[in-house]
Amino acid sequence: MTALFARAAPTHFAASLASADDVARLRLIRSDNIGPVTYRQLLRRFGTAGAALAALPDLVRRGGGALRAAGGGGGGSARIATDAEAEIAAVTAFGGRFVFVDDADYPFLLARTESAPPPLAVKGDVRLFDRPAVAMVGARNSSAAAVRFARELAAELAANDLVVVSGLARGIDAAAHWGALSGGTIGVVAGGLDVVYPPENAELQGRTAAEGLVIAETAFGTSPQARHFPRRNRIIAGLCVGTVVVEGALKSGSLITARIAAEAGREVMAVPGSPLDPRAKGATR
Repeated sequence: MTALFARAAPTHFAASLASADDVARLRLIRSDNIGPVTYRQLLRRFGTAGAALAALPDLVRRGGGALRAAGGGGGGSARIATDAEAEIAAVTAFGGRFVFVDDADYPFLLARTESAPPPLAVKGDVRLFDRPAVAMVGARNSSAAAVRFARELAAELAANDLVVVSGLARGIDAAAHWGALSGGTIGVVAGGLDVVYPPENAELQGRTAAEGLVIAETAFGTSPQARHFPRRNRIIAGLCVGTVVVEGALKSGSLITARIAAEAGREVMAVPGSPLDPRAKGATR
């Protein structure tokens, strides 16, 4: 995992740009045992993130647990910022910002999923959230024919004012982003906004941030772990009106994304492949 660009050191000025409510909202979701569903329940009960944070110690005591400092490293990664203001400052210094689930510019379809991430760190053109989007997913070790098809299909979708969403991975993901780059593409990363994975996609991720949009749920500076990829996949599916599986094995992240899309009532489409190629078997399910 490599950093996308050299990161500027967070400054007190950048931190001061964050509103008290943004800091409280980020502290709340970074607190122990607070996920998207609990976050929403707390906001409904207490009205604001600040009020929910104030109530957390008492709630935890009554529940028999122990509360670690709110704003600490959710997920256990040593690279997660231990302070919400520092994380916001780091994202700002990197050229990004946070969009929260109750903000007007948070993506509409994603907000209507039960597990919508309360904060998204974004870098690029958030106006892409206003356009209809289609996810394109598939095998990392994809065939040459599938890569060519994915790139051409993505270019055609983008030319028809559809945003192409994928996960900035090897294979089909990369082909989809390259194909749609000039017309509109969103890359959803599994790690922090500043981390490139795989390293060979550094140019693609940089171009996507400059010409499209890159988004992340995981805290800034976090290297992606296996558990992060299903969470990324639910964002890809949740952003889109439909998901296209170009190529994917029977047990693959592509089928996880397709299943999430189907469960959310979104369209799921598949590109047929050779029945003799195990990389295409998932598209027949």
